[in-house]
Amino acid sequence: MLTVRITRRDPRAQVPEYQTEGAAAFDLAILDDAAVPARSHALLPTGLVIGVPADHVFHVYARSSLFKKFGLVLANGVGVIDPDYCGADDEVLISVWNPGDRDVRVPAGTRIAQGIVFPRPRVRWVVTEATGPGRGGFGSTGH
Repeated sequence: MLTVRITRRDPRAQVPEYQTEGAAAFDLAILDDAAVPARSHALLPTGLVIGVPADHVFHVYARSSLFKKFGLVLANGVGVIDPDYCGADDEVLISVWNPGDRDVRVPAGTRIAQGIVFPRPRVRWVVTEATGPGRGGFGSTGH
């Protein structure tokens, strides 16, 4: 079991929880009622600062119900929280986009995203010539 530091910037902030024994990700809830205008972006606060261990990274994904219930998507696809994003003002914000034609309201406490903490290996790049047989470039296997 991995231990991760968490700080509630607001007493209403919900500490993330796994919803089932077999869940791969824990859920993240928003702190306040939110209004996301049509065709617009919003940053929704969680009220949490998460101190991921130095050799790990925290990924934020949409919950499967985010689009179904609210018509929203994560604006950046996947959120990446680095281990050095853990200062007092480094709150985890959920970046959402409303592609629809109507404003969307999301109540405080709604679990809209999910997170997973992964090990984060560091890579060392070695510049070389390309090796191996070619496949024909991007999209070449989809003929």
